[in-house]
Amino acid sequence: MPPEPKNEDFARIDDEACRKFIAGIELAGKRWSASILLAAARGAERYSEYHRMIEGISQRLLAQRLRELTEHELLQRDVIPTTPVQVRYTLSGRGRELLASLVPLIRWGQKWDPEPPARRKSATAEPGAARSTSAQDPG
Repeated sequence: MPPEPKNEDFARIDDEACRKFIAGIELAGKRWSASILLAAARGAERYSEYHRMIEGISQRLLAQRLRELTEHELLQRDVIPTTPVQVRYTLSGRGRELLASLVPLIRWGQKWDPEPPARRKSATAEPGAARSTSAQDPG
């Protein structure tokens, strides 16, 4: 388990570093951005592969997020001059770096139960009480 951060760790973060952190977190936390980056890490390259791997994303939103992630250099866009033209989206160095930094958060998410603790307790206390397993996507 990582050591708990101390107040002095946060005191060393200046306003500019804080702004950059927030901008990065907001981009990575936008709905579908993390799913797209994870699909790229799993080998997706072509638009159709991303669309097939990411259940529920609309074509319009996929195109928009691919553009944004490319603009911010988290994905690299390569145009292959064939007939028809092929476009491939792969993780850039910045994208790989971001995903590596998210691994601890991903591991935490695998253990996290989206049901609030109070509801978990009441569901187990009531015999036959059904527990909801669905969760809203926060992004």
